[in-house]
Amino acid sequence: MQKLIAILTVVSWSGFWSFGYIALTATNLTDQQILTATCLAGLGFLTGVGAYLALAKGQTINNTALRFQHAQLEG
Repeated sequence: MQKLIAILTVVSWSGFWSFGYIALTATNLTDQQILTATCLAGLGFLTGVGAYLALAKGQTINNTALRFQHAQLEG
């Protein structure tokens, strides 16, 4: 399931960047086409963020791998 969510994340962010670029830089498009590209970019953004959050849910940082030392308790 993790791999499926990871693939969804990549595809969603790719759609966001692709359609966002089209919406911002295209010169000979009608207003309807620009609106469609903007909506698809927004959908890609929302789906990408949601999939990323689902992928990152439950992940913890290994502090020993980062060489992070907790303060020693005195007492």
